[in-house]
Amino acid sequence: MEHVILAIGLVLIVEGLAYALAPSLVEQLLELLKTLPEAMRRNLGFSALALGLALVWLAKFLGA
Repeated sequence: MEHVILAIGLVLIVEGLAYALAPSLVEQLLELLKTLPEAMRRNLGFSALALGLALVWLAKFLGA
């Protein structure tokens, strides 16, 4: 359970930093995402998911 809480906390830190340090850049990114076809957005989401899983696996493999 502590790993889930840690993961959620880390996600909130990264998301919060993006909004705190570059809010206009986040707005531009959201506008850009609106212009992409749904299939491309879905593929980007799956790619991000795969990258996240790979990073978590790598961290566990390295002893985190």
